[in-house]
Amino acid sequence: MAATTPATIGIDLGTTYSCVSIFENGKPRVIANDKGLLTTPSYVAFTKKERLIGDDAKKQIGMNPKNTVFGIKRIIGRKFDDPVIQQDITDWSFVVKNIDQKMKVEVEYQGEVMQLFPEQISAMVLKKLKDAADANMRMKHTDAVITVPAYFTDSQRQATLNAGRIAGLNVKRLLNEPTAAALAYGIGKIEQDTPQKILIFDLGGGTFDVSILTVYEGNFEVEAVDGDSHLGGEDFDNLLVNEFVEEFQKQLNENLRSDEKAMNRLRKECEEAKKTLSTAFNAQPLHHTNKTK
Repeated sequence: MAATTPATIGIDLGTTYSCVSIFENGKPRVIANDKGLLTTPSYVAFTKKERLIGDDAKKQIGMNPKNTVFGIKRIIGRKFDDPVIQQDITDWSFVVKNIDQKMKVEVEYQGEVMQLFPEQISAMVLKKLKDAADANMRMKHTDAVITVPAYFTDSQRQATLNAGRIAGLNVKRLLNEPTAAALAYGIGKIEQDTPQKILIFDLGGGTFDVSILTVYEGNFEVEAVDGDSHLGGEDFDNLLVNEFVEEFQKQLNENLRSDEKAMNRLRKECEEAKKTLSTAFNAQPLHHTNKTK
């Protein structure tokens, strides 16, 4: 039976996948989305007829690469001339522009060209997660806690707060991802007579965080943080993609980078191969097909 008052929802806003959870009956519970899945791709797509978010957006990227936005967490709160952004642009199929010294994503939606701030894209993903919680609990939620990388700058944190507000959320707190990981594993409940130092490794879809926490009587104190915003699952995908692009060029004298649809199909296959290699020693090799098909 649903609670009579809305609970604060927890949102893990990831680079590649996101999820939403609530705390009920003394335990956290991850809420399934409208597809029945516990994680939602952090993808937003714009078409001639509609806007798609999550699984539907990711599935159609091969047919609509320029108007499918992903990895927005890498953009949010950064400046256009940031060397990191300039490197990322070469891997994205969508367009990022410098408009009046502000970074915007340019897409075509229902026949019109739109320029959106990164916060607006993130807000769409957050709203999707909020809607999943609302539907599951049969009530409207406004309060939320959102996770962010421990090394996020003030501007990146403020941009995340802005995205939450755009999504209609009252963001009560931004929680560092390593701390969230520690809480998820129940480290704060470990009985100890003296403070303990815990080393947390958090490898996500786009970022890799390492933090040293001191835990004592359920309290967490961050001693040191470091990380890499370009050392995650998506970066492993990019390495595989680059490797195969070079192989296609050597063996078949074809430049796949000139065909956006072919590049997105290749990226999808590389992601699947990576997943297979997480539990197996080898994955089936990609079979070359005519790139125009």
